Amino acid sequence: MLSTNPCNLCPRECNVNRTEQLGFCKCSDELKVARAALHFWEEPCLSGSNGSGTVFFSGCTLQCCYCQNYQISSEGFGKEISVERLSEIFLELQEKGAHNINLVTATQYLIQVIKALDLVKPKLHIPVVYNSGGYERVETIQALRDYVDIFLPDLKYYCSELSLNYSIAQDYFEVASAAIKEMIAQTNGITYDEDGIMQKGVIIRHLVLPGARKDSFELLNWINDNLPKDKFLLSLMSQYTPTYKSFKHKELARRITTLEYDSVVKEAIKLGLTNGFIQERSSAKEEYTPPFDLEGI
Repeated sequence: MLSTNPCNLCPRECNVNRTEQLGFCKCSDELKVARAALHFWEEPCLSGSNGSGTVFFSGCTLQCCYCQNYQISSEGFGKEISVERLSEIFLELQEKGAHNINLVTATQYLIQVIKALDLVKPKLHIPVVYNSGGYERVETIQALRDYVDIFLPDLKYYCSELSLNYSIAQDYFEVASAAIKEMIAQTNGITYDEDGIMQKGVIIRHLVLPGARKDSFELLNWINDNLPKDKFLLSLMSQYTPTYKSFKHKELARRITTLEYDSVVKEAIKLGLTNGFIQERSSAKEEYTPPFDLEGI
């Protein structure tokens, strides 16, 4: 059974009582949110013309050293709100014309999020997106079966040494690959509305990291060998931007080169993984990170 006392919501299962101490995610059992607004920088089938109704939750189960959202993922910025307020935020975003409700790093608040979605089920008429780092328990994904329409996971690493060094998660690939298989099994395909906005499905994101293109090749080959190509989209991202935390790894203290990104794209094409998205190199800019100013909270 999933719970926050002791907490077992994420694969770390740190089993702390979050009413008394913080989990690995740096969160108590109080729901904490940093921003809720229309967001136009997701994949086109999510952002559309009106934007994705994106709710950024504070804390994270991964703590990646290069996280562009470090102010909320590891520094704790955000405001504590009630489940009832979260449900109101969902409806407010819908009223603003959002194409979907986009839950960003919500796993540490899974129980409250489900309660908030229960409160608005009769009134919420747009898809719910679960946007995460991919490091999820299969049981967590199963708990979202009746609540989430679209899964937007990262698949960050194949190599356990990289995942340990950069995200303190040696078992990342083993865990994330199993979770993504469950996401694809639950959605069982991709559907769009008449305007090309996704209503159901999985988009697997992979951020190409400096010096790690061979690891990207390994991931692409695993995807090709293990996942049904017609059941997901692949989004290859070039937007890696160094942050002050990433500089402790000298290899991460630069943006990726055109050669690095293009070689990963070519590998995907060679494997026939052409259903999805690639990014312009101009995406590697800090302005693509939204301001965390409690907008919409």
